[in-house]
Amino acid sequence: MTDKKKDDGAIGEIEMTLISSRHLNGLTLPEKIRLIIDGVKDNKIVILEQGLSPTEESQLIESTMVEIDPNAFSGLEIESYAPDSSWFHRILRRRPRAQMTIIGPAKKLRAIKKDRDMLDAVVLATGEEQ
Repeated sequence: MTDKKKDDGAIGEIEMTLISSRHLNGLTLPEKIRLIIDGVKDNKIVILEQGLSPTEESQLIESTMVEIDPNAFSGLEIESYAPDSSWFHRILRRRPRAQMTIIGPAKKLRAIKKDRDMLDAVVLATGEEQ
């Protein structure tokens, strides 16, 4: 995400990377994680058409924790939109794979609200970081 202040004080640009499920399915887990972390480190909002599995999400969080640097990379914020669990998932006590995931820099992506059918994200301007 590239924030460029215009003369009127408005945010100029928010950069997003939309990654298709076809592209993600062609990557190994370490490649997926590297793609996501590199995008977030470049201050982009990364949107995955097909979300990560619980195992993949855990590995992403673990890898992120290793790379946190208070001066350069403060981590990421992640939220997924998951379908309703089917009876099959409930019997097996397994969470279905998310249908969509939004990932962004922790300093930029402050609030993500989720309800059954929507995800809302708030992206902060450069001057608003704390």
